[in-house]
Parts: sequence; C-alpha cells; structure tokens
Amino acid sequence: MNILFVGDVVGRIGRNAIAENLATITNQYDIAFTIINAENAAGGFGLTPDTAAQLLEAGADCLTSGNHIWTQKDAEQLLASEERVLRPANYPPGAPGQGSAIYPVSKGIKVGVINLLGRVFMEPVDCPFRCAESEVQHISQSSDLIVVDFHAEATSEKQAMGHFLDGRVTAVIGTHTHVQTADEKILPGGTAYITDCGMTGPDDTVIGIDKHIIIEKFISGRPQRFEVPKSGPCVISGVVIKCSLHTGLAKSIERVQITY
Repeated sequence: MNILFVGDVVGRIGRNAIAENLATITNQYDIAFTIINAENAAGGFGLTPDTAAQLLEAGADCLTSGNHIWTQKDAEQLLASEERVLRPANYPPGAPGQGSAIYPVSKGIKVGVINLLGRVFMEPVDCPFRCAESEVQHISQSSDLIVVDFHAEATSEKQAMGHFLDGRVTAVIGTHTHVQTADEKILPGGTAYITDCGMTGPDDTVIGIDKHIIIEKFISGRPQRFEVPKSGPCVISGVVIKCSLHTGLAKSIERVQITY
C-alpha cells in the first residue's frame, strides 16, 4: 500500500496546484491514502474552512498543520468540526481539536496519523517525545499503519524523533522548513524518514514568500509584511511511502518534486 505525504501547501498557488494535479499524482503512484500539511494554505499563514475544503475535495484524506494553525480566526471552529484536520498533539491540554486520528482506507485497513510540533527554535509547547510515546501507544492498537508529521525547525530534533520512533511507526516525515532534504531513508528498525519533505507553492520565492520582500528584510534589518505571490511557477513536493501491511513498517520512501 502506498501513502502520499505532501509538504507544506502555501497560498492559493499551492492550493490550486493540488486541486489541478493531485488526482494525476495519485494515479501515477497508485496512492491509497494522502496526507497534506496545510498550515500555510490560507494566504501563507494558517488554514480556513474554505481552504481546507478545497484540499479535502481535491483528494486529501488528512490535513496536518503546525505552529501557524491558530493564525486564522476560524481555526478553532475548523478544528472542532472537521476530524480530517489535525493540530499538533503536544499543545497543552484543553487546546481545541485533536493531534492524532485513525482513518479507514479500504478492506478494513486503518491509517493512524500523528501531528507533532518541535520545541528547538520554536514557541514553547509540551515535550514532543513524551507526547509521541503516548500517542503511539494510544493509536497503535487500532491502526495498521502510523504516519507522524513532525513540524520542527532543527534537523537534530527531527532526526532524534525518527530514531526515537524507529520500528514503532511506519514513517516520520519532517515539515516546516519548506526546503526538501535529500536524506530520505528507511531507518534500521523499518521506519521511513526524511528531515523535510519540502513545500508546495510558488517556486520562485524564499520558502513561499515574495523573494524581494525577504531580501529587503535581510538587507534593512527591519520587519516586512510577508506576501505570497499570486502567480508564477509552482512546485509540488512530498514523498511516497510504500508500506507493508504485514509489519506496519515501510518498504521504501521516494522523494517527489514536480514543477509546473
């Protein structure tokens, strides 16, 4: 069984790319289940009911998120009403929504998805490692496969999470930095891993934001209003994970990066 994980969707360009191309990619790679990180889908920051609906209607089975999930005013309503949208599980108790879920695929097969947020160079949250331990124990009894989206800044923290969960989950996929890394591998225990699966959005930018604005910020040292370009070339980035339903682990992981 093949799972597609699509990296951080940024803005309208990213959403439209998914809407126009996801079905083709799904057919090409014989995908049975699709996970999309969508925390930047609404204008580059956050997720709204409408932007979530566009991605779900395009074929996403689950939308994960990260530190920007709370940016839009409708975020809490969305998380409370749509079980296919996850927020990081390691926010303190009482946060709206859920950080993990189990989704039926076909023929009784179930995929568990866990969303976690890193702490290094990020805003303070509960320990992602202790949370991962608890979440895996909770959903492993009812899941054939488990995919973890670890939304984190530091490569060391992401690698540590991969090794921490090796052999206990199908895949640990890094998100957040928007730059696809070339370290995809199957860890010794059978878990698929990549430090960052990349970004889906405007390609001629700095991690999805107008490059001129970012350059000015670095040169001037002054804050700038970030904007996502409304046109231009687009990249779709992600990974395809070939999974064993017998072991619940990964057979292979392949990087996908397509420019339109």
